[in-house]
This record gives sequence, C-alpha cells and structure tokens, in this order.
Amino acid sequence: MIRRLERGEAYALTLPLLLTSSGQKMGKTEKGAVWLDPEKTTPYEFFQYWRNVEDGDVARYMSVYTFMSMEEIQEATAPGADINEAKKQLAHSITALIHGREEADKAAAAAAALFEGGGDETHMPTTEVSAELLDQGINVIDLLVQCKLVTSKSEGRRLVQQAGIKIQDEVVDSVESQVSTSHLQNGRIIIRKGKKVFHRVVPLS
Repeated sequence: MIRRLERGEAYALTLPLLLTSSGQKMGKTEKGAVWLDPEKTTPYEFFQYWRNVEDGDVARYMSVYTFMSMEEIQEATAPGADINEAKKQLAHSITALIHGREEADKAAAAAAALFEGGGDETHMPTTEVSAELLDQGINVIDLLVQCKLVTSKSEGRRLVQQAGIKIQDEVVDSVESQVSTSHLQNGRIIIRKGKKVFHRVVPLS
C-alpha cells in the first residue's frame, strides 16, 4: 500500500514473543491481561504485576522495558544484590513510563503500606461500601462483584471454592460468608484475590 500510494520503500520490524524464564509467553492466556489503560489495569495493579515477576526475568525486562543502562542493570541484578529492590526499581520504572512518575510513586507507596507496614495505602484500588450495608453484612460474592474483582457471581463462587479469596488474610471458606464491620481493621478491609491482587474496602458514611 505504501509503495503503491507513496512510491516509497516500506520496512517492518518484527520481534519474537517475549517469554518468561520458564518458557511461557507473557500475555492474557498466562496470567491475565495487563492493560496500559488505567481504567482496565490500575497503576497500582500494573506496578504489582512487574513487582512480582520471576527473579530470572528481571534483568531481561529491565533491558527491554526501561531506559536503564546495561551497567545499571548488571549492578541491580548481580549475584548478591537484593533482587527485591531490583524488582521495585523495574516496577517503578515501567509504571512511570506508562502512567507518569506521580502514579508510580503512589503505587510504590501503596505497596509499601501493604507489604512493609509503611507508606500510604490510600492509592491502593479501593471501593467504598455503605457503612449501613457493612453493619448488616454483605455476602462475600456480592462484595467481590461490587469491587470488580470478578466479572460474575459464578467466577466469585469458583474462586471461593478454590480457596482463592482472603479477607484480612483469612481464607474465605464458604460462598455464604458475610463481610461486615467486624472485619474492619484500621478502618478498612483488605481483600486478597489469589496471590497478588489486593483491594481495599472502606465504609462510606
């Protein structure tokens, strides 16, 4: 088309699929889609995706997705270096590139608040639920749907039956479980979906 309309040369660049260190392709068929659109994948969720990559993938992802020099990458991932700090650096760099430094800082602060006991967790994905409703108790499946952690009640039931949902770090063992103000800690409820997805619920007066 270019040659016919513009009478110019056309060039194409192709790259192989990016694989993890275990040989699996990165993509929605493996771990769920990771979107650049913050409406589909929040900056915090985006940050956490890169924060939780396999140790063996960190250096390669740094070389592909960041503007770090090879010397910086080698130093960050050298034997004896703190690989978790390298993962934080990777996650922050990519999140800043896509969503801006301010959102990357917020995501890092939320992660620190949740996992390290410091920082500001207000930037974690959050759903406000009526205080009156929490006083009465809300079915865990309904709450998962309201928080958009699942797309349907059947998906929510399946996750609970597979022990894939935790409320305040306690496994939910029944699809009939109720979530109420009794679960509040420090004025919020933390829902954990699987190993890496966290969501904050706060009462709305």
